[in-house]
Amino acid sequence: MAFTPKPGCPMCGMVATASNTPLNSPRSPSFPVGSTQPEILWRDDNFTAYREKANPVSSKGHIIVAFNLHVPSIYTLSSSDLPLLVNVRNLARRLLSTLLPPASPSLPPATPNNATTVTSTPLQTVDQLFRIGFITPPFKDNKIPVTDHLHAHAFIAPGDLMGWWRGVAYSAVAWYSIDDLIAEIRESVSNNRVKSGYENRASAPIDMVPHAGSRMGAADGTEYTEPSIAIPDEESGEGSPGLVPPQSPITLSPQSQIPTLRV
Repeated sequence: MAFTPKPGCPMCGMVATASNTPLNSPRSPSFPVGSTQPEILWRDDNFTAYREKANPVSSKGHIIVAFNLHVPSIYTLSSSDLPLLVNVRNLARRLLSTLLPPASPSLPPATPNNATTVTSTPLQTVDQLFRIGFITPPFKDNKIPVTDHLHAHAFIAPGDLMGWWRGVAYSAVAWYSIDDLIAEIRESVSNNRVKSGYENRASAPIDMVPHAGSRMGAADGTEYTEPSIAIPDEESGEGSPGLVPPQSPITLSPQSQIPTLRV
């Protein structure tokens, strides 16, 4: 199997330790006050999320969402994995919202598999509160120095505990926002452009469709979508929710020779 656990990998060890946690079930914090043991907050077939307690970058909350498979980097992902990235973002936002004080703007309850996340709080406000993304090699967080097992960092701004040197990994030099990554993958495979870094990009209609850009095809109707790394959802009989499974070539009938746009 591709991306099998790597001996000695801390993230693989975390995923294995969390395997006893019920799937799709957040766990209420139950650690003693002052404990630095990571709290497993979520586990499903594709991700394990935990709260970083030993070396958080923010006093308000720092969560790590690790891929269960030993995926080496974001550059391993294909356009077919866009739904996975959307799920990472939605999951991180939901978990971070549970750490906010009652008076702070927060997101409504949602599962990471929701097609859209509807909120009365302006998306710009959420974006200012939550930072979700990846540290790209060769840079790394010296306190969490895992560079070959893909994981997203999500924290509530500001990063008041990171310090100057550690802050380099979370700066524009090394930080890859998950919103930018999603938008740039879509731009590379879609006829629907979403300008990377645009202030109001998150409100673009294409961003409301988790699998927009994950399917690829030719004008004659032939599809050549690459396989995704997602674990199939056996209950639904499909791939990961919102995921487009590998397709066999499809040819339009002569009566409907309409070019197939990448979506």
